[in-house]
Amino acid sequence: MCSLQYVSTHRDQLVSTLTGWSMDKYESLLDYLISWDALSWEEHGDANVVGHPLSKLVRDLLDVIVCKGENACTSFIDAVSAAEKAPSENITCISLPKDHSQLLLYLQCVRPHIVRLIHNHVDVVLQHLLQHGCVSKYEIDFIHLPIYSPSQKARRLLDLFRGKGNESAKCLIEFICRIERGEHFVPDVCSAYQKKLKCTISAQSQFLSTYDGGENFYLENIYTESILELSKGSNVSEHQQSSQSPLELQDIVNAYGVINENADTILILGDAGSGKSTLLQHIHHLWADGKALQNYAFVFPFSCRSLCCLVKQVSLKSLLFEHCCWPDHLQEEIFQFILANPKKVLFTFDGFDEFKFNFTDDNKHCSPMDPTSIENTVFNLVQGNLMKDSVKVVTSRPDAVTVVLRRHVKKELILKGFSEEGMEMFMNKHHSDAEISKKIISLVKANSSIHGLCHIPVFCWIVSKCHKELIIKGCSSPHTMTDMYILTLQHFLLHAAPASKHSENILKKTASSINRLGKLAFWGLCHELYVFSHQQILESNIAEEDLTLGFLVLSKSFSVNVRLPMQHYEFLHITFQCFFAALYITVSDDVSSSSLQHLFSWTTNSTNDSFVQRIPHICVQRCWQKENEIMLQTIEKHNLQITANFVSGLFSQKLYDLLDESWQSKKLPSKCATIKRCLSKGIKKHFKSIPPAVPGEKKAMHAMPQFVWLIKCIYEMQDRKLAKSSVKGLEVDHFKITYCGIGPSECAALAFVLKHLKNPIGIQLDHNSVGDNGIEQLIPCLHLCQALYLRDNNISDKGICNLLEQALHWQHFQKIALFNNKLTDNCTSSFANLLRHKQNFLALRLGNNCITDAGAEILAEGLKENHSIQFLGLWGNQVGDAGAQAIAEALFDNKSLIWLSLEENKLQDNDAILLAQSIKKNSTLRTLKLSNNPLGEQGISAFAEALHHNTTITAIWLKGIRFTSDMVQNIGYLDPRLSLDG
Repeated sequence: MCSLQYVSTHRDQLVSTLTGWSMDKYESLLDYLISWDALSWEEHGDANVVGHPLSKLVRDLLDVIVCKGENACTSFIDAVSAAEKAPSENITCISLPKDHSQLLLYLQCVRPHIVRLIHNHVDVVLQHLLQHGCVSKYEIDFIHLPIYSPSQKARRLLDLFRGKGNESAKCLIEFICRIERGEHFVPDVCSAYQKKLKCTISAQSQFLSTYDGGENFYLENIYTESILELSKGSNVSEHQQSSQSPLELQDIVNAYGVINENADTILILGDAGSGKSTLLQHIHHLWADGKALQNYAFVFPFSCRSLCCLVKQVSLKSLLFEHCCWPDHLQEEIFQFILANPKKVLFTFDGFDEFKFNFTDDNKHCSPMDPTSIENTVFNLVQGNLMKDSVKVVTSRPDAVTVVLRRHVKKELILKGFSEEGMEMFMNKHHSDAEISKKIISLVKANSSIHGLCHIPVFCWIVSKCHKELIIKGCSSPHTMTDMYILTLQHFLLHAAPASKHSENILKKTASSINRLGKLAFWGLCHELYVFSHQQILESNIAEEDLTLGFLVLSKSFSVNVRLPMQHYEFLHITFQCFFAALYITVSDDVSSSSLQHLFSWTTNSTNDSFVQRIPHICVQRCWQKENEIMLQTIEKHNLQITANFVSGLFSQKLYDLLDESWQSKKLPSKCATIKRCLSKGIKKHFKSIPPAVPGEKKAMHAMPQFVWLIKCIYEMQDRKLAKSSVKGLEVDHFKITYCGIGPSECAALAFVLKHLKNPIGIQLDHNSVGDNGIEQLIPCLHLCQALYLRDNNISDKGICNLLEQALHWQHFQKIALFNNKLTDNCTSSFANLLRHKQNFLALRLGNNCITDAGAEILAEGLKENHSIQFLGLWGNQVGDAGAQAIAEALFDNKSLIWLSLEENKLQDNDAILLAQSIKKNSTLRTLKLSNNPLGEQGISAFAEALHHNTTITAIWLKGIRFTSDMVQNIGYLDPRLSLDG
């Protein structure tokens, strides 16, 4: 049916459909018709008379289109289709034509694209044109009539330019090009405020203070990038994630990895000390200096730690202007621009886990002018009830994120700390003396315990800060997180008392100050307070000498966002507050031994509205000892875990002796016994929960995060006897810890405990953050490992080669799975060597890595010399022709392999023919997986023919391959063992 006939016969249906459109959508249809020259301007005007009902306009338009004939009807059908679709991403960019005499015609040809491009920028376009004398104020007033939508205003602007000259058109096109390139413009009424906001944020973000506030560095000179990746739940395939480079700054706010298109909040997760606050400071600084994210007119940074201290109710307007940056003039006009342009606004909320209010979406608040509680304002911003379509970047520790909050998350990213190169860069940037930084890096690499911790920036800083004690003074090397913080404590104390000798016990000398700081830290954790007012400092009897130690510093949060009249203080970092609280819990006689059990039973802790949080500070001071058990139960779970780790570490034999000498507390022995009892009881509770093995399967234990935390506590204690007794009753064949955020420090803790197992075991650590450093930490326990599963763990050639070198000597080691990592051809020699020397090895799975034909050829050489391997997985690599042919040759004489996967490897028909020839001779292979390779009729025919000679193979997978009826007819009989689709 021709187009003219279609439009004529379907007239009623077209009228019904188009009449149901909005006026905006109908006008977009006209945009296409006028841009394709299917309508004249006169006909366009007749089809778009203001005041006429849409049904009449549609009928008039159809009359015109039918009268114009076949070509016009074809254009009309295409225009209807284009108007109904979402705007294409592949539209030719706007550019200034070389022939300036044709500019008005060019505006007509690209009219649909220009309308979409400028409809949210009409104000700034008109302001620019007015400044250049291209439009008058009268014309602007006409375009701004309230009857027009933003898109209609854009069309009226283009209509206006039909009567303008080419010079005016040139000015307009050049400015539209700048908008398309992402240049950002704000109207004059907002430009002064934007400049002030940028100056304010630039001043606040240009220096990066060390945790102790003792040094200030230019951020751009010292900033070191951490590894930033998408969370496991993003809408990105595993293969894409495994092959991607770490994300860059722009990836935080772009569409890559979006999991909820309707949400506005971007969540950046990271453990304490992983660099979340520094990342946000970097973002703020780049925006303020015009180096990034310039598509946002305004960036409003907030610290959740400081927002907790706001008592009076706030509106959105007061939050922005009173607690971020105050406009000197035209506050109402600026605020209205912000409300009208949410896509041009970026909010950042640092430390959402320190926001002491539990997130809820029950209390809706949509008014930007009406005041409400600070938590209600923030929560409704995050949900999008306030400033919908503005971007909100929120940082938090992972365990603090609730299911309710995740419902409002657009994208989730994970900050994983430093790579090996990042750690070295950090040291080099923090020490101008290259020799010193070289020594520090060598020390870190030589000490596996320190190496395992230094992927976390805060530990890098500790090592950098205390390098003299570690290198020059020759002090005993730290093994645990607690050792590192004790080292830092001693460093600060000696720095504050330079006359002290390194041989004397500086902790004993400053015990009173440590007690007062510890008591304040403990009280703060119990009340979820991380910033302390001057009055609270006085009530806690903190003396001037305590402040000079450098652990309690002026709050950075309040210098940035919140205007309060008096000084506020905070600990260097939340981990230091937990450390001092742990010291207080350990050495203070006000904390009973029995109360320590609450440190290790956090799953039953009270919530934030517990009784003690309503006790005034002064009351707590009076009944301190009586209430300490209740107070321990009120500490927020994540801080309680960190504190418990430190308490456990303080009872390691080395530190126990130091504390006993320094404080001589009579309760230390009973507290130590209590902790060991709690840890042992907690571990055994997990063992008892292991279900019996399913008949025919191995007995498996799926460990949960609480189990990992208990293991870390045992590691901090460095008590080998406790570690050995803890796993004495563990009788499982398979140990599974997936999606638990296992990094190098957790690997060190697992190895410390699991190396005491009596029987061989399978260890599954899929979907964690083990990395090369974690591999190094695991090695002490892997001699007992039968099967090791490390799927999706950011492991490179360096880490796996180190493991394989050791694995040659492991009697029980038979299986390894490493799909979705960063492996290349450089590690294949190590795998080939393993195959040559371990004739009991059973399974090697290397899917979704970066192995090419060169690596596959090396693997094939090892395969030829191995007589035990049964499973080989190489799917999702780039094995190619040469690699496939080498593997096919290895199959000819192989007597052990029963399962082989070469899916998604770009194999051709000639590769399939060689593999088919090997199948004819091979009598052990049961399954061959070749799906999603570009095989054709010749390849499939070769397999069909090979199966006539092979009775042992049960399936050849060829799914995802284009398979036509002609191919079936040409091939003839298809063996049912050929698994096909499509």
